Amino acid sequence: MAPDPVATTTGDAAFVSLYRRYRPGTFDALRGQDHVVRALRTAVIDEHVAHAYLFSGPRGTGKTSSARILAKALNCEHLVDGEPCGVCSSCIEITRGTSMDVIELDAASNNGVDAMRDLIGHAALGSPGRHKVYIIDEVHMLSNAAANALLKTLEEPPSHVVYILATTDPQKVPATIRSRTQHLEFRLLGAATIEQLLRDVRDDAHLDLDDDALSIAVRKGRGSARDALSALDQVAASGESTDLRPAFIDVIEGIADDDARRSLLALNMLAGSGWGPQQLAMELVEDLRQGFLLTMSPEVAEVVGTERQRLSAQADRIGLARLVRSIELLGQAQIDMREAPDPQVVLEVAVVRAARADLGGGVAELEGRIGRLERRLAELEARPSAPTVPVPAPPPATADGSSPSLGAWRSQPGAAPATASEQPTEPAPAAAVIEPTTEVPSAPGSDPVLEPDLEPALEPEPADPMVLEREPAVAPSPESAPAPGGQLSLAMIRSLWADSILGELAGRNKALFRTGELVRLEGSTLHIGVSTEPQLEQCRPGIPAVERALLQALGQAISVELSITGRGGTPEPALEAPAPEIPALPDEAEMDEVGDVSTLPEAHQVTTASLAASKILKAFPGATEETS
Repeated sequence: MAPDPVATTTGDAAFVSLYRRYRPGTFDALRGQDHVVRALRTAVIDEHVAHAYLFSGPRGTGKTSSARILAKALNCEHLVDGEPCGVCSSCIEITRGTSMDVIELDAASNNGVDAMRDLIGHAALGSPGRHKVYIIDEVHMLSNAAANALLKTLEEPPSHVVYILATTDPQKVPATIRSRTQHLEFRLLGAATIEQLLRDVRDDAHLDLDDDALSIAVRKGRGSARDALSALDQVAASGESTDLRPAFIDVIEGIADDDARRSLLALNMLAGSGWGPQQLAMELVEDLRQGFLLTMSPEVAEVVGTERQRLSAQADRIGLARLVRSIELLGQAQIDMREAPDPQVVLEVAVVRAARADLGGGVAELEGRIGRLERRLAELEARPSAPTVPVPAPPPATADGSSPSLGAWRSQPGAAPATASEQPTEPAPAAAVIEPTTEVPSAPGSDPVLEPDLEPALEPEPADPMVLEREPAVAPSPESAPAPGGQLSLAMIRSLWADSILGELAGRNKALFRTGELVRLEGSTLHIGVSTEPQLEQCRPGIPAVERALLQALGQAISVELSITGRGGTPEPALEAPAPEIPALPDEAEMDEVGDVSTLPEAHQVTTASLAASKILKAFPGATEETS
């Protein structure tokens, strides 16, 4: 990349800044503004140059340079493909700033009506070149009177005059001026474009700078070529890239590792080096923002080289949620520091809160903690499970034809309690589950020996008066047994229903579904019974909430079906054998008419003992009462 001739025509100056030395002198040298180059070069080639242009865009994007290149092209003696030659007398004079064909005016310091009247008075005068070009910089600074004075000549200038207006704030330019010009908008340069520009300048100027220094200069430029070249100039002069902006490696590492102490120490070291809290907050937000962009859309990030790799790795460790939260905390800290008596304290608190997700009780903090717990739970679930110990088969019957007791079988060496994973692969038929336990022959006076598989369901409670107040025991159903292969079962859902599942519902849904009954589980469909039709209609809108709670508690998608089953729900097939018919009790009216219970027929004399016996018989289907 060859330097602009201005580098050799600066009088007695011993040093020329890089942004002046490498100012583009041709359309080809103008980087990052292809749409502007294409429009201006085509206009010059076709001789369709407008009488007035408005160049707008951020600082350092090439507005004034493009205006000078256009002025050279309009007056060049050896024009080639719309490009000025740069060696003719007109091009050299324009580059030096001594040409009578180009008049540059700063509207910020010449914003009065008198300056505009003087400009208009001299516009009609001839000049040596073919075109007389007026470059008015920062045109939005003109006063209303000056802008109105410029309007007439701007609309109908002399045929040899071309106005080029430049501004960084086109919204402040009066609409009457914008409508009389061709508006070309300049854009910020991308990080890759600026990096390549700095590499070319470094190689051409023989600067002893590494890629890290270029990366810092790219960040400092923020899309402006002039700012990036000025930063590169500063690095070349001082030899230290850290003088441009603070290094937040340890601060961000502390946030990633939940190490608030490390972040706070690094921040105080930077403050002790002379960096102000406002500048530290701004630059730290910029680093976190680049990490956020690298996570969401790497192509729009403005970092290059090793710094890009470092920020990307740190962003992956921090996570998207904490990145956003940290940016919000530091952004609010920047606002609070404006009126704080000690801005450093505000910044330190924000950094500590960013590094410690457990501080504060907001929703964002809770979401961050839940996210970390879920990731840890997923890691634990991904680990291989320990092998299960097979349960030995029950020993054969004894010589006298009786089966050994359950306690003796389970106390054998190597026997272990049966777990959910040791259930048979195919559940037994329902009739076999609820079939009354048979007694095997035993010695006189000894207790009957129970079958091992049915021991939990055949341990009757003592027949005391409190038994009358208890709910009858329910025989285990095929659905309640854990399914083979670790699948869900109705019993598992019932064990989690009251606390884990209903606890996730809102107040109304919790109250409505608490009165429902879990009837059965068919595949991935859970049937819930309710008592009445109105209750079913009230529960129906809450089905999605229940399905979400089931998914969160069980880790599997379960659909919910509602049905009207009455208070006790629809009985499952063959779950309960018919109990012996119990004589009906007389109602209170009959008792009052009879008066004395002893006068009732024998069939209706019901005592407390017989009532308790009937409850026990109903709790154990198929059992019979022995009379001595």
